[in-house]
Amino acid sequence: MRIFKTKWLARFARREGIDDQSLREAIERAEQGLIDADLGGGLIKQRVARPGRGRSGGYRMIVGYRVKDRAVFLLGFAKNERENIEDNELLTLRSQAERWLVADAARLQKELELGNLQEINHDEENE
Repeated sequence: MRIFKTKWLARFARREGIDDQSLREAIERAEQGLIDADLGGGLIKQRVARPGRGRSGGYRMIVGYRVKDRAVFLLGFAKNERENIEDNELLTLRSQAERWLVADAARLQKELELGNLQEINHDEENE
């Protein structure tokens, strides 16, 4: 399972203090079938905890997701700032998810080199 975040999401996570471990945990829950919301079209919504707090009052992450293959974090927002996403945003996010989920290895590598994607590494492999 490869996990990525878009350039926008990387900035959002850095600004909000969300670490890669929290993002990995959200995908680990999804891989166990614990998906907070299936938005269709390869999109899921997963909760991510605020640093030092629980998930319920934390962040919502919209993720392009293909089981046992790839996850791409596309959008994040704090629950207290925004309840949900609009229908037109959902269509745009589905389109973005499809683009990232069908990309071949060469395309992903190019986007990583350009800085449009960042890969979230598996720390447990490096320990």
